Amino acid sequence: MINDIISDSLTRIRNASMRKLETTKLLHSNVIEALVGIFQAKGYIESFNIIEEDKKKFVNVVLKYDEKGQSVINEIKRVSKPGRRVYKGKDEIKRFKNGYGTIVVSTSKGVLPNDEAFKAGVGGEILCTIW
Repeated sequence: MINDIISDSLTRIRNASMRKLETTKLLHSNVIEALVGIFQAKGYIESFNIIEEDKKKFVNVVLKYDEKGQSVINEIKRVSKPGRRVYKGKDEIKRFKNGYGTIVVSTSKGVLPNDEAFKAGVGGEILCTIW
């Protein structure tokens, strides 16, 4: 049994991109669906879709590579963990990696990237960072 589904999903994406796989399959939850939606909107993954096998849902993620075959994702890291939650205010999540990276924040208005959370004027739990 997996205790932290977000860490598991980020690790599956990281390992698949290091092995240069085309796709990877993640366990489904609403947070994971929102997370990969943000990754797709920001251009870190090609696409994703929800599949159902044996009455269980999975998220099938198609990874993205540049013209040299290198992964678009340089680093993907879990920040807030079940043992140590990390919360930041709206002013502390304004920029990450000089605007090249993205902080994914769980706010009262849903799971948002750092730029949208700043525009909405909300802070929250820092789920992960990606660049």
